[in-house]
Amino acid sequence: MALWGTRSCCYWLALDSAWLCDSFRLESYLMWLLYISCAWVAGIFLGSKVGLPLIAIFSGLLPFLFMPLFPNSKKTLIVTGLCLLAFFGGSLRFSSSLPQIDEHSLCFYNDEGTAEIQGMVADEPDVRSKSCLLTFSANEINIDGAREKVSGSALIQVPKYPAYHYGDVLRVTGELETPVPFNDFDYKSYLAQQGIYSVIYYPEIEVLDRGKGFRPLQWLYSIRESLSNSLTRALPEPQGSLAQGILLGIRSHIPDSLNQAFSRTGTAHLLAISGLHISIVIGMIFSFGILLFGRQRSIYIWLALVITWLYALLTGMHPPVIRAAIMGSLFLMAEFLGRQRSAITALAFAAAVMVGIKPQILWSVSFQLSFLAMTGLILLYPYFQTWGRKSITAIFGDKEAIAAAGNMVTAGFAVTLAAIVAVWPLIAYNFGVVSSVALPANFFSLPALPAIITTSALVAFTGLFIPIVAQILGWLAWLFLSYLLLVVQGFDVLPFSYFQVTTVPTWLVWGYYVVLAIAMALVSHRK
Repeated sequence: MALWGTRSCCYWLALDSAWLCDSFRLESYLMWLLYISCAWVAGIFLGSKVGLPLIAIFSGLLPFLFMPLFPNSKKTLIVTGLCLLAFFGGSLRFSSSLPQIDEHSLCFYNDEGTAEIQGMVADEPDVRSKSCLLTFSANEINIDGAREKVSGSALIQVPKYPAYHYGDVLRVTGELETPVPFNDFDYKSYLAQQGIYSVIYYPEIEVLDRGKGFRPLQWLYSIRESLSNSLTRALPEPQGSLAQGILLGIRSHIPDSLNQAFSRTGTAHLLAISGLHISIVIGMIFSFGILLFGRQRSIYIWLALVITWLYALLTGMHPPVIRAAIMGSLFLMAEFLGRQRSAITALAFAAAVMVGIKPQILWSVSFQLSFLAMTGLILLYPYFQTWGRKSITAIFGDKEAIAAAGNMVTAGFAVTLAAIVAVWPLIAYNFGVVSSVALPANFFSLPALPAIITTSALVAFTGLFIPIVAQILGWLAWLFLSYLLLVVQGFDVLPFSYFQVTTVPTWLVWGYYVVLAIAMALVSHRK
């Protein structure tokens, strides 16, 4: 019996050792993937600065030639070679992504006078207070009597009325222009990130046909417009436009003064459905999901995953929302597999894939905010949450009911703090505003966010079928929306609530993130 027990023990120890070896091997491969992903993104950045010949990629093969000479360093040489291949491959990928300008490119005819262009509205119109912006995908141009098949997109500014929709086929007659900077804003680079290299201001437009877009996308935009109209009918202003911004990402109806108040108090992310928004939503669902269901069977993870993608679908599945939802899903999958430390690798790989598909998004502020917000959630949130729980335990001791409520509050606070610490230098650099009340304003605003999303969704969907019931539910949504307005506007009127920053040096932003990375490494090493 003793012998059998010894053999059994040895058997389980052998299995456990094999599992540990597999685990360490997997961790090693994940680190490889992290290095290669970072090298790929760095290569794309280099490609934007320097043009490299195709032969440069073969330098990545050099480490493999040294493998017979250094057999004990095979893994290091393999990783080095793969990183070099990714680095130079990324550089060449950026070069290949630049548009080939010839007579078949729409931007080839910029600044050549009046042209007649035929094409389709390729995205949901961006309706402003007095005008509307159309993303127009061209297929034919007629200039000076010569017709030519072309490809490329232009941004067209038109009056707010008559209304145009996704899938409308138009004949546009106007001057095709190259975007020019205004108010120190590089408008040309901003549009290039979206694949747009031409603009047309207030042309003559003839509608040739309607409903020629991608059917599912057309149906999605139609539903979104109907939901927006439901909120408009059931809620007064500015609560109605605020609900549209938070629930659907439609910010065009929000008054400028209110937009500025959100920006100055550091709460603008509540209106911009991107990585910052998705990370906060995931964090809040995590807190409530764990409180309701516990950690058994990972219900809180699946709940967060389903709601994240339903929310992304509801907001129109725009590129920033899709990127944020993908990054959030990777974090959730890492949590489900019990490999939270691997989430940063998954995040880096997702970023590398997105940048590989469309290299210009590396300079997109929404992409950068999405990536940094999720990075803050992965790396900083656990520390802030742990410190918060320790503080609650030290204050309240063994009082379970109070401690549970306190832990839920600190979890929401930790999510907010992690996101703010990760993104505020980037916000200051791009928007020139540093809020001194961001932390308290977010702390008091965030508890209303789930209630606003839930009640606004009820109002919007109910309004499609029973408008009178939607108006009754609208009173509940109005209550939470008014609370958010009170918090934001209340903090906005405080003295020194924000500081206007004229210029933030690039080296200062990089320095902040280097110091933050060093601090994280020291804390992790100490732990």
